[in-house]
Formats: sequence, structure tokens, C-alpha cells
Amino acid sequence: MVLATGLTSSPLWPTASELVLGIVCFVVVFGILGKMLLPRITKVLEEREDAIQGGINRADEAQAEAQAVLAQYRAQLDDAKHESARMREEAREQGAQIIAEMRERAEAEARRITEAAQSQIEAERQQALISLRAEVGSLATELASRIVGESLTDEARQSRMVDRFLDGLEASPRVGQ
Repeated sequence: MVLATGLTSSPLWPTASELVLGIVCFVVVFGILGKMLLPRITKVLEEREDAIQGGINRADEAQAEAQAVLAQYRAQLDDAKHESARMREEAREQGAQIIAEMRERAEAEARRITEAAQSQIEAERQQALISLRAEVGSLATELASRIVGESLTDEARQSRMVDRFLDGLEASPRVGQ
């Protein structure tokens, strides 16, 4: 029997009571761990999953918001570029209009000055002709008086003679023309 008991009581093989006691202890420990630790572990894992998922969602929302803000910024930038181009074009047009107005004013002022100068020249010419007529008339009367030998102080006679003399001068061809 010793041999039969020696084979059954091997240090590698547990006895039936040890096996039952080990299984009961295992179930108790596993049950306690399952009841106490498993909910906590599950809760921590769910919280971590929620935190990760929430972080991903927040990141997606932030990225979507950033994209919207970027699109809005680009639209505003495009609007500002268009507005700037429009304002430059308006300024260019206004500049051209101002230049045209100033040119018209300058041309009108130049015409006015030219016309005033022409009038003044004509008035001075007329005045010079009148003065020359009077001078030529008095010289012609004096010369005619010396030639004729009598005084030609009669105004009407003197005026007719001066007019005839000047008409003759005007009718004769001019030198250099």
C-alpha cells in the first residue's frame, strides 16, 4: 500500500481536498475581484474612452471651427482686395477727371489770356494808328504849307488832305510783302 499511496501522493499532484479548497478559494477571490475591481476597471476604461472620444470630438469641432474661421477670413480678405482694387480704380478715374478739368481750365485761361492780349494789341495798334495819323497829318500840313506857301490851318481842308495822303499810303504796295 505504501507503494499505492506513494504514487497517489506525489508532490506534483494535489490531493482532492487541496484541489477542492484551491478551487473554492479561486472562485471566492475571483468573485471578490470581479465584484469590486471589475466595475472600477470598467468605469476607468469607459472614462478614458470617453475622454479620448471627447478629445477627438473637440479636436474635430475645433478643426471645423478653424476651417470656418479660415474660410471667413479668406472671404474677408478677398472682399478687402476687391474693395481696394475698386477704390484704386475710383481714385485713378478721379485723378484722370481732375487732370481733364485742370487741362480744360488751363486751356480756357490760355484762350482768355490770348484773347486779352490780342485785344490789347489791337487797341494799342489802333491807338498807334490814331497817333500816327495825327502826327503824319500835322507833318503833312506843315510840309504842304511850306510847299504851297500859304497856311493850311483850315481844319476841314487839313483833314481831307491827311485822309487822301494816308489812303494813298495804304493803297501803295508795301516793301517786303
